Amino acid sequence: MQECKLLLFDLDDTLLRSDKTISQHTLKVLERCKEKGYLIGVSTSRGEINSLLYISELHPEVVICSGGAVVKYKDQYVYTAEFTEEETNRMIKTVWDICGSECKMTIDTLNAHFWSFHRNRNEIDASWADTIFADFSNLHERALKLCAEIYQPELAKQLAKTLHDCDCIKFVDGEWYKFTKKEVTKENAIRKFSEISGIPLSDVIAFGDDLPDIGMLKLCGTGVAMGSASEDLKAVADEICGDVSEDGIYHYCLKYGIIS
Repeated sequence: MQECKLLLFDLDDTLLRSDKTISQHTLKVLERCKEKGYLIGVSTSRGEINSLLYISELHPEVVICSGGAVVKYKDQYVYTAEFTEEETNRMIKTVWDICGSECKMTIDTLNAHFWSFHRNRNEIDASWADTIFADFSNLHERALKLCAEIYQPELAKQLAKTLHDCDCIKFVDGEWYKFTKKEVTKENAIRKFSEISGIPLSDVIAFGDDLPDIGMLKLCGTGVAMGSASEDLKAVADEICGDVSEDGIYHYCLKYGIIS
């Protein structure tokens, strides 16, 4: 059996199936893990409100969200990394200056998830619940994370170079790019959690499927890529399990004796 105190999961296409639910097999195995004393955590690019909507039945002890800009441990915020209101509006203006005024954006704050006002509401995936549409030309908010939909890679590169004090990562699914404070990544959030909780990184098993999970899987004691993960992620993973539609997490926990 592997040394483990925390099981840490990305959400979309890792813990959550395409319908944004967790399979009953996976729920049962994770409940058994909690009964045996393991901590359960999520590490996601989604904002907190949107994340908890889909994992409320899991009651995770650890929530890392907005790409690592928030760390919550046993219902207490232990780390947040916000841009000031001025910085937030400067970023928005920079996106529009480089990518055009029709470039669509989202912004996470501690309390809400915003979409740029001109986005067609019918285009929003139903899984992004409780979305607030706002005029980003005058947004009085402190952003944790800004995402922009950019179809021209050269513009994305120019934007990342201009916003040099931000961490920029492209998601595999679609043409969306994430911008957070430079030090904000999933792996740095996990380091902060480890320092606060006293749980060694070597005692964390992390599961993921997308490019923002690369650092997380390399950092933790065991990094597990889902069967449907990008090839770049599989290349750094210690293990590869079945994809979410095959209850990969459930079978992994059984195979390695995390639960019997």
